[in-house]
Amino acid sequence: ASCISLCAFLIISFFLPPPQPAPETTEIDIDGGIDQDIFDINKALGLDLFEGDIKLHGVRLHIYFPSWMQERNAIIGDNYRWPHVIPYVLEDSLEMNAKGLILKAFEQYRLKTCIDFKPWEGEKNYISVFKGSGCWSSVGNMQMGLQQLSIGANCDRIGTIQHEFLHALGFWHEQSRSDRDDYVTIVWDRIQSGKEHNFNKYDDKTSDFLNVPYDYNSVMHYSKTAFMNGTEPTILTNIPDFMDVIGQRMDFSEYDLQKLNRLYNCTSSLSFMDTCSFELENICGMIQSSDDNSDWQRLSQVPAGPNTDHTNMGECKDSGYFMHFNTSAGGEGSTAVLESRILYPKRGFQCLQFYLYNSGNEGDRLNVWVREYTSANPNGTLRFIEEIKGSPETYWQLHHVSLNVTSKFRVVFQGVRGNGLSNGGLSIDDINLSETQCPHHVWHIRNFTHLLNTSPAGRDGIIYSPPFYSSKGYAFQVSLYVNGTTGNPFNLGIYLSLISGANDDHLQWPCPWQQGTMILLDQHPDIRQRMSNQRSVTTDPLQLSESSSNYTWDRPDKVGSEATFPNGTKYMRGPGVGTSAFLTHERLRSRNFIKEDGVYILLTMEDISHLLSTEPSVPPTVVTTTKVPAFCPDNPCENDGVCVMVNRAPVCRCPAGDNWWYMGEKCERKGSTQENTVIAVSSTITVFVVMLIVTITTAVCLKKKYKQGRENKDSLTLEE
Repeated sequence: ASCISLCAFLIISFFLPPPQPAPETTEIDIDGGIDQDIFDINKALGLDLFEGDIKLHGVRLHIYFPSWMQERNAIIGDNYRWPHVIPYVLEDSLEMNAKGLILKAFEQYRLKTCIDFKPWEGEKNYISVFKGSGCWSSVGNMQMGLQQLSIGANCDRIGTIQHEFLHALGFWHEQSRSDRDDYVTIVWDRIQSGKEHNFNKYDDKTSDFLNVPYDYNSVMHYSKTAFMNGTEPTILTNIPDFMDVIGQRMDFSEYDLQKLNRLYNCTSSLSFMDTCSFELENICGMIQSSDDNSDWQRLSQVPAGPNTDHTNMGECKDSGYFMHFNTSAGGEGSTAVLESRILYPKRGFQCLQFYLYNSGNEGDRLNVWVREYTSANPNGTLRFIEEIKGSPETYWQLHHVSLNVTSKFRVVFQGVRGNGLSNGGLSIDDINLSETQCPHHVWHIRNFTHLLNTSPAGRDGIIYSPPFYSSKGYAFQVSLYVNGTTGNPFNLGIYLSLISGANDDHLQWPCPWQQGTMILLDQHPDIRQRMSNQRSVTTDPLQLSESSSNYTWDRPDKVGSEATFPNGTKYMRGPGVGTSAFLTHERLRSRNFIKEDGVYILLTMEDISHLLSTEPSVPPTVVTTTKVPAFCPDNPCENDGVCVMVNRAPVCRCPAGDNWWYMGEKCERKGSTQENTVIAVSSTITVFVVMLIVTITTAVCLKKKYKQGRENKDSLTLEE
């Protein structure tokens, strides 16, 4: 399929007009300068969905909804929960950027829960994701075969995708909890007319929130502006500091994960392996090796640095530890080896992440190894992975190391003393290991508070990343509006541009189907609790610039403008594609984005052309079931009718006798044999009368036609 798509692209490209002369570099704001939430998008499309983004199936909600919400956060028993591995289809109607982001959202589920997703292979029930009108989902497993979930235009944000899949997994919105009035105030007169029902709450007899506290940070919470009829907020948080927190669409909150893991009885996460901040004396089960001549020490500070750990930055008394290898003593080549506990991989690829502080000498180095255990080598074999060295710095530095281990193993940190004077040594903290892919590049921006306080809004406040290369060889750069654009101040704005690079003469242009992802890292010490903020853009080779007929992703020396690196080197920068509404300053301060007065932006550019065709070769079908339906918890049926649940909708089975029966949606109308006899006789008489009228009318018409024909014939005879 990818080869066919590539051939089609080449044929289309042959007939396209050549690019026009290069204009000034432009920026394309994929959000149009507005931070649109799910409900804003759906409102603009005129969608009338329950609570703004929930699709219901054959149920009159205002009558039947209370009977639905029975246990575990409004899900009806085990039948309406999905298996831990959920089959899915990505329909070809989806935008390419959305397809890539859906797969990234699945990775977040794997990292933080026991929920997995697999391509559909004929299973009875599955989720089919398509580009519909807006962003919406059903709630729970509807047991209906194909179950649709829409990721429409502008819905391609990872938090939006997580939100809709949480609906599919069985969750309603956070502010509909029975205890919500203890935490938020709904301002009813500020709500759009006819939308008041979206703010209903349900009592604790019909809704269980799994013994998890109310969550202002939930990705399932309405924002303060949801369904407002003017400019004033519809939701006020009883703790004012959370006014600008509710409605976040960055990532799962800690309580979101608690609820999901409790609902699905998760005891561990699929791709998470280990985390360690060295706060406990057992140092996370790590061991000191005997094959060295020094040891790593658990310390809270070192005179030459660091002064604090990275986890707490010295803010917590009697806590804040890290591991330190002292290189101020001993001779050149002295080593200290620290090994992790034994780990058991499942996927064959891992990402090791940690912070390193070098207060020693530029010759000091940290070597990362793995000790692999196999049946042939039960005592383990060391395999070298990477060497990290550099000049001493006065701050913690983030590092990522890719591993590719398939058998049980330990991670081994080997500190090695270099040649030269050292007053300190090497320190490590906040280690995380997961079976995920590492980011391709890391952009560390220091003195960020100063930049926030002094940078103007607009182009004069832009800072540019160093140049980076994708795995395919495309050069790119990221620009960050620290204080927003002139039209959208007090936000971080972020854009990705292709720039001229060493490989341009050997690459395919316009650049096809490379997805660039920009992640502002939440530096929480546990990777499972991070709520990083990210956006992705994808290079559509046929996308035209908004201001000309140039291709947005063509060679930068054709469609870009000249720029200069800090060292004076000239280069060409193509149009920037991104958003001026990346993150508000309020949300920026709500998490650990800024730590040690620095931020990290993780960058990845990967080829997603294999996602051009993702639908299965066998067309998805709706699976019907002959299962006996369950009885309704509440009975809306009249005249002794019996209510049963069919496809999650209550249906009345009406009583009947020898010559009578009840009918109607709620068995509200009675029928009988006598009534049917009268109706039948009446119908027979009516049919007879109608047929008689038709017969008479036909005879009259034929007689007139015959008479007219005779007159015409006589007239012709006389003329002759």
